[in-house]
Amino acid sequence: MNVIIVGCGKVGQKIAEQLSGEQEHNITVIDLRAGKVHDLINQYDIMGVVGSGTSLDTLLDAGVKEADLLIAVTGSDELNLLTCLIAKKSGNCETIARVRKPEYSKEIHLFKEDLGLAMIINPEQTAADEIARILRFPSAIQIDTFAKGRVEILKFRVPADSPLDNMAIADISGKLKCDVLVCGVERGDTAFIPGGDFVLKSGDRISIVASPENGSYFFKKIGIKTNKVKDTMIVGGGATAFYLANSLIKTGIKVKIIEQRTDRCEELCRLLPKATVINGDGTDNSVLLEAGLEHAESFVALTNIDEENVLLSLFAKSKSNGKIITKINRIAYDEVINELNLDTTIYPKNIAAEYIVKFVRAKNNSLDSNIETMHLVLDGKAEALEFRITEHSPIAGKKIESLNLKSNIIIACIARDRNIITPRGHDTVKVGDTVIVVTTHRGFEDIEDILE
Repeated sequence: MNVIIVGCGKVGQKIAEQLSGEQEHNITVIDLRAGKVHDLINQYDIMGVVGSGTSLDTLLDAGVKEADLLIAVTGSDELNLLTCLIAKKSGNCETIARVRKPEYSKEIHLFKEDLGLAMIINPEQTAADEIARILRFPSAIQIDTFAKGRVEILKFRVPADSPLDNMAIADISGKLKCDVLVCGVERGDTAFIPGGDFVLKSGDRISIVASPENGSYFFKKIGIKTNKVKDTMIVGGGATAFYLANSLIKTGIKVKIIEQRTDRCEELCRLLPKATVINGDGTDNSVLLEAGLEHAESFVALTNIDEENVLLSLFAKSKSNGKIITKINRIAYDEVINELNLDTTIYPKNIAAEYIVKFVRAKNNSLDSNIETMHLVLDGKAEALEFRITEHSPIAGKKIESLNLKSNIIIACIARDRNIITPRGHDTVKVGDTVIVVTTHRGFEDIEDILE
């Protein structure tokens, strides 16, 4: 595919990084900042144009006439939408726009078709959705959904006194009587797609595939709390905080927001009448303690400064037994941050890029299958992909044990009609199934890619 990315900020960089590593994509980036463009050109096998995405000449130089897709992810919603309109009129390509302002979310569908918008991505909204999902299941570090919510990959840390400590994966089903599948293990900096003889250790971060019901039963069997939190404290009153608070309040979770700007506090009071809004400096420990941090069941650090979020979360962890979630913007420091054991960290830019890469992959599908869902798992070291099986698929009608799979691949789940199947070797993949595959390989676009 010929893809143009307008905007070389954090989201644009992440999209360029992921797509440039996959075959059959010709990537061109556009940005007014020459340094940003040159940095990406030197780092990845892509082309670049210095200029504005709202300039027809710039878009023509970037090859908009031949482009299949234009992705506008500058810091301005208005520029992104205008860029998509110009690209649609001049090149007739499909477009994706980053649109962040809440006030646009209701009206955007009115002119989505006119702009040729195949997707609208809102990093703050998607990050809030992920945080809300985790707060409903606070023992998980990360939750990814598949099969329209009927299947989940849940990541959690094995406690020191867990029955899973020193248990081989093959023994889990028999000893615990649970219908789950372990699809990944992180131990230190290393990620594994484990076999049945892999022995789990306390401190491992493991990812399981299960239906929500089976997942809850499994957590109860190993003594881990599964109830959603009753309240949360949010520091930072930006867009992500608004989207998150709005979602949590609808599910009956009490929300307390601490925001330093008086005018923003007044706006949040108007937009979220059921939330408690405190006008104060969330980085002041006394403000947090006075607001009830020690008794809060969850704490979310959502300021715009990563260092503040990290320190706030570390302080909250020292004072509270609640669920701690930290928003991180600078993706480059993720390895350092992982060493701090912050519980759950959220990278909005990663989430946005993930959605867009999934769309691009789906556009490249053959008749054999279709990518329904894609998530980065195991701290970004692996991908979980959901493929729909058609009559042309090379694995349709075959038993799993007969498939010649590549290394570091596991078929983690089969969704058939309303049934969720934890696959064993004798199970057969059928036309109409969706199959969830977890792999450390990158760039799979077709179910055929899992085969040697």
